[in-house]
Amino acid sequence: MPNLSIKDVPEAWAEALRQRAALNHRSLQGELMAIIERSVAESGGTGSQAAASAGGPQATRVVGFDGRGFPIVRQGWKAPEQVLAELRARHPEPIHDQLLGADIIRAERDAR
Repeated sequence: MPNLSIKDVPEAWAEALRQRAALNHRSLQGELMAIIERSVAESGGTGSQAAASAGGPQATRVVGFDGRGFPIVRQGWKAPEQVLAELRARHPEPIHDQLLGADIIRAERDAR
């Protein structure tokens, strides 16, 4: 992803953005990304965002931000519900004859 830089921001603006970020429980970087994302969405978006709205297989879009303010990007065109439905159709019955992760961890813990 490209990096952007804004120089010579007035201190009052910077402080207002810091306060806004704190109110929204975001880092300054996360708040700036949210503002830019909202602006791009309101203007109709271009590039990869237009592809995302078209639902193409190469579509990417920002769906949120992690705790450090970095964007969480979703790629692809399937909704989570669609993926779950496909998995349930492919594997209708749960697997019962295999160890669960919890069983493996419990056995390792109890072996100490």
